[in-house]
Amino acid sequence: MVKALTVRRIEQTIKPGDIRREYPDGLLAGLYLVVQPSGAKSWAVRYRYAGRPAKMTLGPYPAVTLAKARELGRDAIIAAKQGRDPGKERKAERRKAEQAAENTLKAIAEEYLTRECGMERDAKGKATFKGGLRSAREREATLTRLVYPKLGAQPIGDIKRSEIVGLLDKIDDESGPVMADRTLAIVRKVMNWHASRSDEFRSPIVRGMARTKPKERARKHTLTDDEIRVVWNVAEGFAGSFGALLQFILLTLARRTEAARITRNEVTGNSSDWTLPAARNKTKVDLVRPLSGVAQTVLARVPQIDDCDFVFTTDGKTPISGFSKFKKEFDKSVLEELRKQDPKAKPLPNWTLHDLRRTGRSLMSRAGVLSDHAELCMGHVIGGVRETYDRYEYHAEKKHAFEALAALIERILHPADNVVPVRGRR
Repeated sequence: MVKALTVRRIEQTIKPGDIRREYPDGLLAGLYLVVQPSGAKSWAVRYRYAGRPAKMTLGPYPAVTLAKARELGRDAIIAAKQGRDPGKERKAERRKAEQAAENTLKAIAEEYLTRECGMERDAKGKATFKGGLRSAREREATLTRLVYPKLGAQPIGDIKRSEIVGLLDKIDDESGPVMADRTLAIVRKVMNWHASRSDEFRSPIVRGMARTKPKERARKHTLTDDEIRVVWNVAEGFAGSFGALLQFILLTLARRTEAARITRNEVTGNSSDWTLPAARNKTKVDLVRPLSGVAQTVLARVPQIDDCDFVFTTDGKTPISGFSKFKKEFDKSVLEELRKQDPKAKPLPNWTLHDLRRTGRSLMSRAGVLSDHAELCMGHVIGGVRETYDRYEYHAEKKHAFEALAALIERILHPADNVVPVRGRR
């Protein structure tokens, strides 16, 4: 009589030998404990399907316990008696699980970032981007920090609208409605991209899920003349290239990443033209910015480190980064400067590097620059029929606009020089 297997017998009595051995379970006919010469133990069940003998593995011991092995073995034998092949069903379940793993939100998002945003991962798993796009880096960081922990492991097709709403509620409570909407926009991009490639997937995101309106999300802050003066003066003496970067953004209306990644070979024409290549431009076309004399002076003041082609760099190898860290130190220096004049002075109101771009654009209007010319200086495309038929480059107009901006900033920095004495009557 075959003895029933017990945990004690499996662990203490049954030992590995020179060859693979199978030990039948006396309690469930067809169930076997398989012992390899290496000592590894696993479960298998034998049954008959369509009149032929068949075998199915159930998993390793002790991950699959004796009780669990009997349960799985019994289910397999019953299925075979009902005319079903448990082995094929098991393979189908595994394939379904594999497909689910391949279609998790994280897996789909990673593929999206790779195919659409140029993401690559190094040997340590760190994400890098071919184009160095700020938005792509922010998408990856937001997904990793806020989305993956909550929904990343779920098959994308199983994610319900209510789960996304719950995620947004949590982000709204902890980081505010604007961050919730930014996260929603990223998840929407991933899901819409997947929907365009899938026969079955339909995105659960619908209109009305945003927490704010576009006009409410848009920042409107610009620096006052007093704030421009203190930021500029502190930037003059700020260590490294960060201070010069702030001045350069204000003078050129460039986006933060555009300016931060400028290379020396992008500046041509006796250092008077900066050509932002299409690969780094949001509008995907080359953008020529004629640099004002002041902007050229700012660039010339930044020392070149070794043979590095990046103008703004801290290590002589890569463009400047870690903006939040530099900004925090810069704001401390600004406060120190303000308190030299007023010991009770408060920090500047919440401002960002992008506010410099908005401030510069506003100053151009104040300097009398035509709106169309100012928009071209920013790198915006004037749409409609003009975009198709007006191929004029407006180089002279942009040069005039940037010089007018620099002149106005100069007058703001030295307001006393603007006072012209009025002669009295004789």
